[in-house]
Amino acid sequence: MSHAEPVRPASPLWTFGLLRSELRTTLIRWRTLALLGVLAAVPVLVGVAVRIETGDGGSVGGGGGGEGPAFIAQITNNGLFLVFTALAATLPFFLPMAVGVVAGDAVAGEANAGTLRYLLVAPAGRTRLLLTKYTTTMAFCLLATLTVAVSALTVGALLFPLGELTTISGTRISFAEGLGRALLIALVVAASLTGVAALGLFVSTLTNSGIAAMATTVGLLITVQILDQIPQLHAIHPYLFSHYWLSFADLMREPVYWDDLVRNLGLQALYAGVFGTAAWARFMAKDITA
Repeated sequence: MSHAEPVRPASPLWTFGLLRSELRTTLIRWRTLALLGVLAAVPVLVGVAVRIETGDGGSVGGGGGGEGPAFIAQITNNGLFLVFTALAATLPFFLPMAVGVVAGDAVAGEANAGTLRYLLVAPAGRTRLLLTKYTTTMAFCLLATLTVAVSALTVGALLFPLGELTTISGTRISFAEGLGRALLIALVVAASLTGVAALGLFVSTLTNSGIAAMATTVGLLITVQILDQIPQLHAIHPYLFSHYWLSFADLMREPVYWDDLVRNLGLQALYAGVFGTAAWARFMAKDITA
């Protein structure tokens, strides 16, 4: 099928049905469920490890600089810190890898299965279909992040005390306020994955192999992470989509430091705009034969 399909109007009801179908199809796949299961297991492993170590009379050390990993030192005092620790532990690799797999398979997987041509016969249009795919991927970003947060909160409540907590700045806040900040942090972490989602969607439009698209997206993710750790490349670090990921820790300061948080969200919006546009341009010109 060429890229010159006739334009057919799609009603809002039909569009909603397409989105609902995409969400259902994505979420019931065994691969998706396995990814969510791995993400949910990370807080369990961290919580049990901390519990065993402190139960033996040991102490838990934390990282420096007030970054995410420093939260681990506070878990034994308040189980809510397990949420922050789990998000900091999964954000550098597990969360973006899961998102990269889903995004990379979005278009290429349909082409590989021979269903992409069928979807374009329906009154969706390429732009609407691509937006639906990206919306579905972003919904997975949120679901994956909340899976980590809810698992961590449950494990933290079972293994450690809950109550007032001390911020990075040393001030005390109520448990309710801490819970609100945990939710805000989860939303920021989900938003931090928008750049990876757009990158994966773009890669997905370049090939008809879902496996190749997923592998390429994850490979690019690992490459960017490596580049971000090389001191000699410090000049490009602020432009890498992963550079400000751990800035969510600033939400646990009093007052909140917004500078790096704003830089992170702005950078994600830039990546989403650039690679989203590139994905649209490629998809509109793509010759659909499967």
